Amino acid sequence: MAQIDVKTEITGNVWKLLVKENDTVSEGDTLMILESMKMEIPVLSPEDGIIKGLNVKEADTVTENSVVAIIEA
Repeated sequence: MAQIDVKTEITGNVWKLLVKENDTVSEGDTLMILESMKMEIPVLSPEDGIIKGLNVKEADTVTENSVVAIIEA
């Protein structure tokens, strides 16, 4: 099984987590929503798999290219 790092594309705050560890996700599912400059930006699953790790919690600040989740595909 491959391990995939899910990274952010922007700097912002984690507004809402929509998954938890061991959840099954499909490619394109929204994993979390970031807030940046009053805009909501979804972080999408790049592949089908199982969430093996969440590196953030709600209200955390992330920078561009931060690894926020790990998916086992």
